[in-house]
Order: sequence, then structure tokens, then C-alpha cells
Amino acid sequence: MLKRAKQSLAAKSSVTFGEDMSRIGKKPIDLPAGVKAAVANSVITVEGVKGKLTLNIPPKFKVEVKDNKVIVTRPSDAKQDKATHGLIRSLINNMAIGVSAGYIKELEISGVGFKAAVQGKVLNLQLSYTHPINFNIPDGVTVETPKPTNIIIKGIDKTKVGEAAAKIRDYYRPEPYKGKGIKYVGEHVRRKAGKSVTGAGGAG
Repeated sequence: MLKRAKQSLAAKSSVTFGEDMSRIGKKPIDLPAGVKAAVANSVITVEGVKGKLTLNIPPKFKVEVKDNKVIVTRPSDAKQDKATHGLIRSLINNMAIGVSAGYIKELEISGVGFKAAVQGKVLNLQLSYTHPINFNIPDGVTVETPKPTNIIIKGIDKTKVGEAAAKIRDYYRPEPYKGKGIKYVGEHVRRKAGKSVTGAGGAG
């Protein structure tokens, strides 16, 4: 989890972003009601009604649980340490939210004959290709299709839920002309006018 997040962090690296992450890192995390956290051997475990998550903490950083709060301390004010400080804090906060409330991503499908159905641990997608697409549902993630054109992805790990939704959407991203494809609920797709076709009976 931390490795993937660091890669994303590197892509966003800037002085302003680093300072923002530094400020985030200094904020104690208030654990929601019913959530417990414990640190042992540089691993933090966060547990709640929805489940349990763990995160490996870089040895240089200190994480402690006190008065139902989680406090992250960085080893120095070096740019990378400031950025990693905020990242660790954000990940732990996401874990606390995940095990108490969970995360949901919702997708909607548009297009004639386009539909989805869950079959065990596989999401079957019919998207006008010559063959159906079978998406293997990752461990720790559940997928529901209350309607053939509606996909709901749930889980306690924010990253896993987000990655699963993004992969499903990538099978047929919403196209700008007719709007068909898979998009997030509430996502605005900028529409383009279709190309005009000159009839055979044009001026001549």
C-alpha cells in the first residue's frame, strides 16, 4: 500500500505539495467510535466493525496511539521526510475510515446491449466486443450489480476499491460522441458533436 502511494506521491512531487503533506502529517488522527489501533514492530493495525487493515511503517518514522488518537512523527524536516510524513498519516486515516464506514465506488453503463452481471468472484461485462469480458474480483473487494447497467464496488481498502473501479471503467471508457461506455456515477463526460456527413445529392 505504502509503495503504491509513494509512486503516486513522486508523480505529484513539488515544493507546495510537499509542504501541504507536511501540514497534513502533523495532524493527529481521531479514531472513529469502535475503531482500535495498535503498533508493534513497525506495523500499525487498525480494526473496526468492517474488518482489519495493517500498514508497514518505515523504520525512521514513529507512530503512536494515545487517547484514541494516532500520532505520526517524522525523523527530520528533509523534503522527502515531510512528504512521506503526510502520506503515512493519510493512509492511516483512510484505514480508520475504511474499517468503520468502508468505501464505495459506483459505475454506470450506457450503450445498446451493454450490461454487467456478477457470477461468483467474476464480473461479466457485455460491451459490444466479439466476446464478453470477465473481470476477476480482487480479494477484499465486493462487487454488486443491482441493475445490469449499475456496478457497485465496496471494500475497506480505499486503494483496492479505487483500483478495481478504474480497471472496470478502462474496459470501455465513456466516449464523447454518443456517451456510451462505463463511467463513474456523477462523472461529467464532455460531449462532442458528431462529424457531419455530406449527402450524395450535394451541390455539384
